[in-house]
Amino acid sequence: MTLQRVYIVAGELSGDILGAGLMHELKLRHPNIEFRGLGGPRMEAHGLTSRFPLETLSVMGLVEVIKHLPELIRVRRTLREEALAWQPDIMIGIDAPDFNIGLEKQLRAAGLKTAHYVSPSVWAWRQGRVKKIAKAVDGMLTLLPFEADFYHQHQVPVAFVGHPLADELPLENDRQAARQTLALPAQAPVLAILPGSRGNEIRFLGDTFLRAAELLCQRNEALHVVIPAATHQRYQEITQLLASYPTLSERVMLLEGQAREAMVASDAVLLASGTAALEAMLCHRSMLVAYKMAPTTHWLAKRLVKTEWISLPNLIAQEGVVPELIQDAASPETIADRLGEMLNNAQERNALEARFADMHRALQRNASQRAAQAISAMVAGQPLDSNEIASQEGNHHGR
Repeated sequence: MTLQRVYIVAGELSGDILGAGLMHELKLRHPNIEFRGLGGPRMEAHGLTSRFPLETLSVMGLVEVIKHLPELIRVRRTLREEALAWQPDIMIGIDAPDFNIGLEKQLRAAGLKTAHYVSPSVWAWRQGRVKKIAKAVDGMLTLLPFEADFYHQHQVPVAFVGHPLADELPLENDRQAARQTLALPAQAPVLAILPGSRGNEIRFLGDTFLRAAELLCQRNEALHVVIPAATHQRYQEITQLLASYPTLSERVMLLEGQAREAMVASDAVLLASGTAALEAMLCHRSMLVAYKMAPTTHWLAKRLVKTEWISLPNLIAQEGVVPELIQDAASPETIADRLGEMLNNAQERNALEARFADMHRALQRNASQRAAQAISAMVAGQPLDSNEIASQEGNHHGR
């Protein structure tokens, strides 16, 4: 069956990137396809007629959501009415689960086929949401394999399509070339520190990470420290913090951006949990994950979160391949001790780098192609099964 009309709704920049990749692959399979919905400039470049700007759904935090609720309700109603009037072959929600899953549920109840691309963290907390997801979607497309396992267990049709970041990052990376780019010495030990992309993360982790780095520098005079700030604002905040560490400041290279180059150049990485841990894994670098949050938030998280680990490398491996230090355990002394052991054990680092390269290969599956194949299979009424999609993917490349 040829796909002719796709209604697609993305939230935030990451959704626009995923949507553009998916639309590109769908156009290769179905040249006369039309797209409507909501997306950003990348999706518009692939032919999307966007009803609202991408930023419409980019609302963070409870207070902000409540403040924008009337507008979000109006946007959802408009999108629902437009989709029902247009009668697409399928509606695809990309990420933005609080907005999209509600819209998907309404459209599916009205007879449209629906899919959701990028699983919410339903496997980690508020697992009861899976019942709502089962009513909202005909299929879930996940980026990570353990997410697909969760949906299989709950009888929700699912396809693990792989992670676009794994496709983007090369399986071979050159530490020496990255060091040349950053003007770092070829042989000296290098520690990369990524304290997080949010202001709160700098507030809770900044001093802890810098004190740990100071201890390490005192113990190892050859050590170089690289800190790539996620944004200009984070750069300014870290600069202010470094003013309290005059001896450390001389040993730190503070960058604006260039996180990937810093990680590839390093021997070990100290970071806050999040996508950065996945990126460090895909750069095949040893790491220590440390995280602190407000005491009340931590108290709540301990009771709500159902997973044994918080970092994506451990969740993907389903074992503790990466050390995690949370809240009180993340003291500067403990962080420095664990990183010191890591930096002094080249054999262990090499073994972990090889393990991460294997995990990288498993995630490198041409995610956009597989997502497009899964959508095509759903519209054709075929079962949404990862193995089936993998075999059909080979047929597509053979054409």
